[in-house]
Amino acid sequence: MAVEVIQSGVLSSVAHGFLGRIGGASTGIYAGLNVGLGSEDARQTVIENRRRAVNAVLPDARLARVHQFHSPDVVQIGQDIAEVDPPRGDAMVTDQPNVLLGIVTADCVPVLFADVEAGVIGAAHAGWKGAIGGVLENTLSAMVQLGAEVDQIRCAIGPCISQKSYEVDESFFRHFIMQAAPNERFFADGKAGHYQFDIEGYVAARLAAAGMRTVACLGEDTYSQPDRFFSYRRSCHLGEPGYGRQLSLIGLRA
Repeated sequence: MAVEVIQSGVLSSVAHGFLGRIGGASTGIYAGLNVGLGSEDARQTVIENRRRAVNAVLPDARLARVHQFHSPDVVQIGQDIAEVDPPRGDAMVTDQPNVLLGIVTADCVPVLFADVEAGVIGAAHAGWKGAIGGVLENTLSAMVQLGAEVDQIRCAIGPCISQKSYEVDESFFRHFIMQAAPNERFFADGKAGHYQFDIEGYVAARLAAAGMRTVACLGEDTYSQPDRFFSYRRSCHLGEPGYGRQLSLIGLRA
């Protein structure tokens, strides 16, 4: 089965793709295109899945990655790409051709950026901690340092957990309201003492507030589509001993 590559029209001029679990070599609870080296899946199988992912988006490109830890930190990628021990961070930017920036997610929000005229791209892993901490704005700033202009950057928000699937408690809600009262609009009432959080909408609003004119949301819910996407929260609810991760990629053609 071929790798499913989900694309956004706003990034049509650059190589990119949001990948799910379709088209991989893994089996069992990791069945499909699991790219998580931190999972208990067989390492060689994960490496094969990553190879398939790269070939589906920009064949022969080099894959750049970071050790993600829900931070606001951004790494600038040059010609030297760490194959074994990647730098720590939750976003990357580059102006180098034939390099694929790869962000791993399993419910969190993958965001891909491009200023085509400037030849600068970016990719961010925006979990709630990173998003509220400024990883999106930091990615834009890092792109500007490479020559991009914020109002010329286009971005797409990929598959992530949707509001209907993302239940949070009162303390989570209060944390966001204390940062900014208007954040209340991203929460819908849930069961007693709980809310449903629209993290996709929150990420899109932060990008718009940072000056971005073109922000596209794919609207794909990772939790409710088990045949297409891995989901950390769904795995927990099912009592599974592990969970797969999916890859979002963007690169400049040589």
